[in-house]
Amino acid sequence: MATADDRFLRACRREAVRPTPVWFMRQAGRYMPEYRALRARFGLLDIVRRPDLCVEVTLQPVRRLGVDAAILFSDISVLFEGLGVPFELQEGVGPVVPQPVRAGEAVERLDPAGVVERLPFVMESIRLLRRELEVPLIGFAGAPFTLASYLVEGGPSRTFAETKRLMHGDPGLWHALMERLASAVEAFARAQVEAGAQAIQLFDSWVGALAPADFDERVAPHLRRLVAALRRTGVPVIYFGVDTGGLLERMAALGPTVVGLDWRVDLGEAWRRVGYDRAVQGNLDPSVLRAPWPLVERRARQVLHGARGRPGHVFNLGHGVLPDTDPAMLARLVDWVHEQTAGAPTPGAAPPAGGAS
Repeated sequence: MATADDRFLRACRREAVRPTPVWFMRQAGRYMPEYRALRARFGLLDIVRRPDLCVEVTLQPVRRLGVDAAILFSDISVLFEGLGVPFELQEGVGPVVPQPVRAGEAVERLDPAGVVERLPFVMESIRLLRRELEVPLIGFAGAPFTLASYLVEGGPSRTFAETKRLMHGDPGLWHALMERLASAVEAFARAQVEAGAQAIQLFDSWVGALAPADFDERVAPHLRRLVAALRRTGVPVIYFGVDTGGLLERMAALGPTVVGLDWRVDLGEAWRRVGYDRAVQGNLDPSVLRAPWPLVERRARQVLHGARGRPGHVFNLGHGVLPDTDPAMLARLVDWVHEQTAGAPTPGAAPPAGGAS
């Protein structure tokens, strides 16, 4: 059973550990032959809702890749079931909400109080996994803005036109929606921690679509309260968004333990902007893993160079593993990062909190 001394958790707390811990977003799932064999028999939500299958899929990358943390196999849209919102997970599309939430009545029908009791299979999967795992288990949830975007748009969007129309046109209703979603995420994440999750990652996949002023006014107040509440559980809180290079300082100001970085920013520069009082996670471009090994090694070395041996780096991708990635390449990368960072930590590698590199 994993303990609080595992290097992933210690790195999240910015303790000096060697080697650098590694895990990958979307490490459990579509690129693995073991998973594809299960998907030939079961739908994605069937796997999520059956703890025996969820446990098996969560364990697959731990066995095959040698990563330093497991992340629960699920989907951020599962929270919609907890809220009582009908939805579908369409192959090649993502979450689809047949009746978008765009009016006051629809917002009022969202039921944060019923979230945990409607999702007992999530907590049972976590309890079973803790009996099996020798590495820490990461639980997760979607962040309020990203969840709101699916609910308001009715599915994935490139422009977020309806979401921004509501956000700008009816701020009162928008904040009511965000408050309910933040309450639901808090209850869901707390329940995961109580069941045994040892860290929580908030996925704010689409928050990079916002202007800084809209992030500050329409999103940050709810996120700040949510992150503070989750920090009080005592587990590390990781906050990650895509295309968020213009929001890094604001993300750090929310108070997460770890700021997740996508591949569009240089890790060393991003960490300077975030502040050395935060751990960082990332940030190899997932597409590089489809290239020959020499390029993978060169780009991974650039990531490690950006970290400069400072305590508080968790090696990861800048987004999820792509479906056509070769598992052998991921396993080789895990071994390589471990080998490259196995030496003793460099004393004084980290500048004072907030200092320059």
